[in-house]
Amino acid sequence: MAQEFDLVVIGGGPGGYVAAIRAAQLKMKVALVEREHLGGICLNWGCIPTKALLRSAEVYHLMQHAEDFGFKIDGKIEIDAVAVVKRSRGVAGQLSGGVKHLLKKNKVTVFDGQGALGGKGTVKVTKDGKPVEDLKAKHIILATGARARSLPGLEPDGDRIWTYKEAMVPEGLPKSLLVVGSGAIGIEFASFYRTLGCEVTVVEVMDRVLPVEDAEISAMAEKAFKKQGMTIMTGATVEKLDKSKSSVTATVKTKAGKTEKITVERVILAVGIVGNVEDIGLENTKVKVDRTHVEIDEYCQTAEKGVYAIGDLTGPPWLAHKASHEGVICVEKIAGMDVHPLNVLNIPGCTYCHPQVASVGLTEAKAKEQGYEVNVGKFPFQGNGKAIALGDPEGMVKTVFDKKTGELLGAHMIGAEVTELIQGYGVAKTLETTEADLMHTVFPHPTLSEMMHESVLDAYGRAIHF
Repeated sequence: MAQEFDLVVIGGGPGGYVAAIRAAQLKMKVALVEREHLGGICLNWGCIPTKALLRSAEVYHLMQHAEDFGFKIDGKIEIDAVAVVKRSRGVAGQLSGGVKHLLKKNKVTVFDGQGALGGKGTVKVTKDGKPVEDLKAKHIILATGARARSLPGLEPDGDRIWTYKEAMVPEGLPKSLLVVGSGAIGIEFASFYRTLGCEVTVVEVMDRVLPVEDAEISAMAEKAFKKQGMTIMTGATVEKLDKSKSSVTATVKTKAGKTEKITVERVILAVGIVGNVEDIGLENTKVKVDRTHVEIDEYCQTAEKGVYAIGDLTGPPWLAHKASHEGVICVEKIAGMDVHPLNVLNIPGCTYCHPQVASVGLTEAKAKEQGYEVNVGKFPFQGNGKAIALGDPEGMVKTVFDKKTGELLGAHMIGAEVTELIQGYGVAKTLETTEADLMHTVFPHPTLSEMMHESVLDAYGRAIHF
């Protein structure tokens, strides 16, 4: 006999487990099916462990500049790559256990296995190809996430050519590294390995690194990366990879149309992700798939009644916090609550390289493309006392306003701790704050957040400290 639930969630990542917990809070009987690790890619192989790695790189960077802060370190600072990875895996393991505890606390029934639609209102759970359980529910949420994309001729092998997974657990540090793609994942790994002394080359097919960011922020980031010793090749394409026992030779077509060969110890592929739409029972449903992503409406409903989808499975932006928010929206809509659809322009994006990059809303170029007349404000880290005291005076805060209404259209930052600062503008956008509201807000001194205030003031010719 099939076990019956109000809701079954397939996938225990940041979308799936949050949806399950919220549904349990709303007194639903909930089952969650997860085939590998609770917490999903984000917690186990993405957001969290990479931040632990980057923290180790940050500590190493600060130790190299200890004399700037009044300390002397005798002798060479040695890097223990195994210990760095061990700490990262420990952080991930601790949080995965925390998710397990939260699900148990909220009385969510967890099934260990692969979940797939098995007919109307049915989920079949298997483990290693063998049936485990049949589940029945009026509502089913697909939260199966995504995986790294591979391109013809650039397939990863887990040895010389890595995806993010292998890049996260190196047995040692390669002397040289090629990163294909300069989005958030590629640049974070480039930053980690470069900080720890690897020779790093980044190849990006678009005309600038971090291509989704505001053009001024991208330019500042590229300048900083080059100053750190990275080689950046934009408007370039990796055409093929030839492996030997000890190296990989990449054939790169440059912006000028010339062909260059680059030989490195390892290659990291960071060319996007594809949705996990296979083996989840979509073939006998009305669910529509477009380029490996499930199509949904504003409340995460698919074309199949009673079947919903959230997170990376549904397409960009591929962000854990987007998945979690969609999970809440989806469940609350199922429960009959009055909910607002997700506005992607209110979702902050963060890249944890050095220097950090963060943004929310429209870039200056996008705002103009959409017909807005804009007021733009900027404030440099060099004008902020806290940034100078931290020894991190390089960076900028940029704000974009609708000239007619004063609406905050977008905010873009580069520099120390901007991934924490950006949420201030995220709240402002959600509350539909105007420039007047932000100008009249009191920002504490001395903090980096004062630059947020000054940037707003600058958009209207009123900046005080620059």
